[in-house]
Amino acid sequence: QVQLVESGGGLVQAGGSLRLSCAASGNIFSIYLMGWYRQTPGKQRELVATITNGGGTDYADFVKGRFTISRDNAKNTVYLQMNSLKSEDTAVYYCYTGSRSGPSWGQGTQVTVSS
Repeated sequence: QVQLVESGGGLVQAGGSLRLSCAASGNIFSIYLMGWYRQTPGKQRELVATITNGGGTDYADFVKGRFTISRDNAKNTVYLQMNSLKSEDTAVYYCYTGSRSGPSWGQGTQVTVSS
């Protein structure tokens, strides 16, 4: 089992920036993928970005050029740097890991972008 603790959400004006962090603990050696998803009321959870153990990244089209995912393997932490935020980025953001013991999710952190 992998446990995830997120931080860094909050309220920001449109055009501003936030950085989310997610620290993993537990069976971290089984992790092969880390990422972020987001969800708004009434909608399905959607992929934002992922990063592999080797540093390979993938982004949803709606965040390309604005968001950057990174990880610090020594700290078992994944980050999501969000720039040029838009009101439509308002959502609960969830940290995710894929591991040999199955998927794990964080508790979610609220990001609110005011226009």
